[in-house]
Amino acid sequence: MTNREQTLRDCHPAPELAFSAAEYKQRLHRLRERMAAAGIDLLFLSAPESMYYLSGYQCEWYQAQSPPQWPATSGIAVHVDHDAFILFDTEREAVLSRYCTVSTDSRIFPPETMRDGIAFIVSELEAERWVPGRVGLEMWSYRPNRIVGERFQASFASAGCDVVDGTFLLREQRWLKSPAEIACIREAGRIADIGLAAARDALAPGVTELEVYGAMVHAMAGAGGENPGITQPVLSGKKSNCPHAMASRKKVEPGDIVLVDVCGVYKRYHANLARTFSMGEPADDVRRVAAKAAGSVAVLHSLLRPGLPVRELNETVMAYYQSQGIWEDRGWIGGYEMGIAFPPDWVGHFVYDPLSEINADSIFQPGVAVNYENQFFLPREVGMYFAIDTLLFAEEDAMLLSDASHAIEVID
Repeated sequence: MTNREQTLRDCHPAPELAFSAAEYKQRLHRLRERMAAAGIDLLFLSAPESMYYLSGYQCEWYQAQSPPQWPATSGIAVHVDHDAFILFDTEREAVLSRYCTVSTDSRIFPPETMRDGIAFIVSELEAERWVPGRVGLEMWSYRPNRIVGERFQASFASAGCDVVDGTFLLREQRWLKSPAEIACIREAGRIADIGLAAARDALAPGVTELEVYGAMVHAMAGAGGENPGITQPVLSGKKSNCPHAMASRKKVEPGDIVLVDVCGVYKRYHANLARTFSMGEPADDVRRVAAKAAGSVAVLHSLLRPGLPVRELNETVMAYYQSQGIWEDRGWIGGYEMGIAFPPDWVGHFVYDPLSEINADSIFQPGVAVNYENQFFLPREVGMYFAIDTLLFAEEDAMLLSDASHAIEVID
């Protein structure tokens, strides 16, 4: 037997499961109940977040922009009538699937197919009599891309299946976090605080944005933090007016406004935090606008409770900003779901803001985690006041995960 054959057959690294087997079993049970209610017989999960949520599977590479010869076809098949799922993957991930998943049925593509496993997947499911039937695919996921997704759909249709969009079954299930998930988000919040403190300590005239970014990432990794779903921005001067820009070799200068946006990550669960700094004392008009924007946090604290209506939050903060005369200088006010994320995104399924009716009649129930973004353009184009917090709604209370000050912090 060759080294390769022995390794692929026998190698079992020490397990690194994020949660208990009981937690994963409960997730699968709930998903099958949702499938039954939606009339879906088989759900094929291809999004990294879905695969992780159900099985623990995580990998550094998901073939997001790969050559046509290496299509993204690995995934998990769930049948409404079976209490075990099937994980389909390539030889390259055979060992990986053993140590980080709870899979009891992992099937590896034939070596000659490389990463193109569509025919193998459908054939195996036909042999199990899991198809034909009504099949849900995650059509809103970037993975697989359009061409590969259409091939999946055509292959299932050729097997006699009625193919529908099943994206939201698991996305909506993930909205309410279990106690174990809430504990992860709390830990992610602790790690985010460490990253923000490291960025603050690294800020000085003459350092580059990338140096500050590096200090932040290093500190969070040392605290047990993982890589976030989005590259975290450190932006200085007028560049801070575009908060989706990226840290660069630009040097921080005296008088600059500096924006730092960070996500702590623990077991792939994210907690978002951002604050604004000033390299030296800001001008009085800049300080006044920032102080008015920061004052919204006291309003937010007065609202927070389990069961808070989204509309109440939206209307109350909007009224506050209008009363302060800064509403027309807003960037974006609102938030979105926090939780499991893999690159290239940490923005969750649920979104809310005061100018939209989308989700306005929803409730922040116990088990919900969202961020809240507070953005305002400062006078004379000097930059943006930018603050983000993660709100966590538990059974007994609701809270901001960070105690970091919302006022512009002056770096002397």
